[in-house]
Amino acid sequence: MTALPGETPGTVGTDTPQDTVSPPEPGAEGSEHAEAPDAPDAPDAPDAPDDPEASEGTGPSGTSADVEEDTREDAEGDAEGDAGDGEAEATADAVPAEAAPAAELSEAQAELAAQRELRERIEKRKAEKAAPIAAGTGLSGTAADLLAAVRAVESGEKAGTAFFDTPAPAPAARRPAPGAAQPTRAPAPAAAPAAQAASPEALDAVRAVLTEGGAPEALARPAIGALGEQAAELLRTDPWQLLTVPGVRPEQADGFARALLGAGCGPDDGRRTSALVGWVLERAALQGHTALDAPTVRAALAERAVGDPDAAVRDAVEEGVALVFGEADEPAPDDADPADGEADGAGLAEEADVVREPVQVLLGLDRYALAEESLADGLGRLVNACEKAADWTEAAAAAPSPSAAELIRTAAAAGLVAHSGGEAARAEPAALIAAARGLGLRALGATHSEDGRRRLAAATGDPDTAVTLAGLLSGAQGPGRDEDGALALDLLVVLDAPQLDVEGAAVLVEALADGARLVLSGDPGVLGSAGAGRVFADVLASHACPQVVSRTPDPGPIGELVSGIGIGELHQVDAPGKEVVIVPVRDAGEAVHRTVQLVADSVPRAFSIPAEETQVITVGHGGAAGTRALNEALKQRLNPGPGRFGGFDPGDRVVHVPAPGRAVPGVVRSADAEGLRLDCGGVPVLVPQDRVESSVRHGWALSAHQAAGMRWPAAVVVLPGDAAQGLSRPWVYTAFGRGERHLSVVHGVDQALPHAVAQVPAQERTTRLRALLEALPTPDASS
Repeated sequence: MTALPGETPGTVGTDTPQDTVSPPEPGAEGSEHAEAPDAPDAPDAPDAPDDPEASEGTGPSGTSADVEEDTREDAEGDAEGDAGDGEAEATADAVPAEAAPAAELSEAQAELAAQRELRERIEKRKAEKAAPIAAGTGLSGTAADLLAAVRAVESGEKAGTAFFDTPAPAPAARRPAPGAAQPTRAPAPAAAPAAQAASPEALDAVRAVLTEGGAPEALARPAIGALGEQAAELLRTDPWQLLTVPGVRPEQADGFARALLGAGCGPDDGRRTSALVGWVLERAALQGHTALDAPTVRAALAERAVGDPDAAVRDAVEEGVALVFGEADEPAPDDADPADGEADGAGLAEEADVVREPVQVLLGLDRYALAEESLADGLGRLVNACEKAADWTEAAAAAPSPSAAELIRTAAAAGLVAHSGGEAARAEPAALIAAARGLGLRALGATHSEDGRRRLAAATGDPDTAVTLAGLLSGAQGPGRDEDGALALDLLVVLDAPQLDVEGAAVLVEALADGARLVLSGDPGVLGSAGAGRVFADVLASHACPQVVSRTPDPGPIGELVSGIGIGELHQVDAPGKEVVIVPVRDAGEAVHRTVQLVADSVPRAFSIPAEETQVITVGHGGAAGTRALNEALKQRLNPGPGRFGGFDPGDRVVHVPAPGRAVPGVVRSADAEGLRLDCGGVPVLVPQDRVESSVRHGWALSAHQAAGMRWPAAVVVLPGDAAQGLSRPWVYTAFGRGERHLSVVHGVDQALPHAVAQVPAQERTTRLRALLEALPTPDASS
């Protein structure tokens, strides 16, 4: 790996490296976005802040423009965050007042309106909570049974194994397979979900309560978005409900509560502890967890000055704030008597010689519990409802590669298939789609991004075979729905499957008819989904379906480099055409300088790749060489201007975030009274004025999470010294794999890079999907 022609490390002495990638100081972005109105400070919190920004004096809203920007970007799902240390505290400090209701809605939630069956299940589950319980708790159904089971285990009354051999849940209602009826296309939804309008009376009432508690009035709309029209009454009787507003921290809610309730409210107030449990679980979801083990939740409560975390967790469960689940940490020992698993709890308790299974008590929010249960049921339905006698022998014989032939044969005999491989392996799902269509089946491929859709269409040779997931579910792309509301498909191949979060996957699977085949295809080494869950990894780990592992390697020096990273090895590769270049730097200032030079001069000169086709990728948004600093420097060089359209000028590269977890690259074309007009991969997009600040940012530089699922002719990966703590093997694997023809690495982390590749694996996510899939009956057992 060599330097580009004419490249020598320069020196910029104005910036100094930092030990960690820390959140930006307040006011750092005042020139980039208009400042929000000044907000009064919140009353002093009873417990000390635990992050750097907590002492800056912002009120519960934290409404300075830079803090709003932090939260907006965190809502995109970047697990690396500005702090780079994985702390949930750094993921969302505040939200813009106008954008908060839309920001808290995931794309999957917006699409749930079209999924009537799933909505009915959710409403039924919520209604069960209101039913009377004989045991006197606030729970019913599965949650009440699990709570009773956990208490029995903790008290020694019963053994943990007594609760594992329970009947399998009833399968989801079967939807008929699509017939020959003409499908109907659902109308395309708006680009961004609109916040529900609040009545003037409700707004005035909430503003009055917020003012009385010392909180900024700008929180009125977000509060109504989170709590509904009765927000004022709820906040007055339970001020800690303010924690349901995105961006509000516990110490700020504590100050608000003290101002309203006086000194009588303490850290162990039941309203406070229940709200804190919900807040902890919501923050965990931002890092991908669908549940947390009970000791972790108790530890988080103890850090918040809760005197009795055990009682606080019990109260939160009984109030329905969280659901409790018991999971086995390990499988039963091989020499255990199978009859023991069939005994009742009393019999097991009396058998002193039986080896007990440890029980992991998990706590979760009902929205993710419902999504995981719905997804597991739906995947089980696809596994069992598929016609497995299909003969695709001739299609497999005509496949372009042995791996493609194996995938075709496997899909012919299974309703659900997991396919894994790198970038070159994407040709195999493309071959499957072409083969299925040649057999007369309605086959389609769905990708995470518009760029992925174009690459898939090129591989199949037919643009009608590729859609984005968002377009498919909204009805804007694809075949539409049949008369039963299911997608009019016989085979759906989902590429970029690691980017599927559990809510989005539940909506997708619920939309497939019985008899349809689903193939989940992706690279297990890349960063996971922006939303909660690890769907692809859980499906692979559960062995709930056949798996096909591609034997097609990624070609060239970049492919060789990335393949080595995937197994934990950072090799020096032979790059005779300078496909991979290392540019050493001494500090963050020099990293910014060299990045601009590479994008604007060196890469276009050496490879004839224009600046607009080169993507910069860095670890976080903050810091001296984060996306903000790099975007500012790149704009000054590539498209200088006053930012007359809300901080943007025509020709600016931007990233549009229509929903949390979706980052759509685009270019600013113009602006008018309706809003900002973008060109996103040839698709015109209008962003309303009130959504510009919260959903559009400059896009010359992206984080690796934002870049996942996309590729560019050239990529420049920036690794300043203050980025070391944010590096991991999946991060490096994802970032280094974004360049098709050229990769430049602006390298200032010394040995932190090989250390991250060799010894820092993916951050584990706590989920329940794997256990739910493993508990499903196998096709043979069901027959």
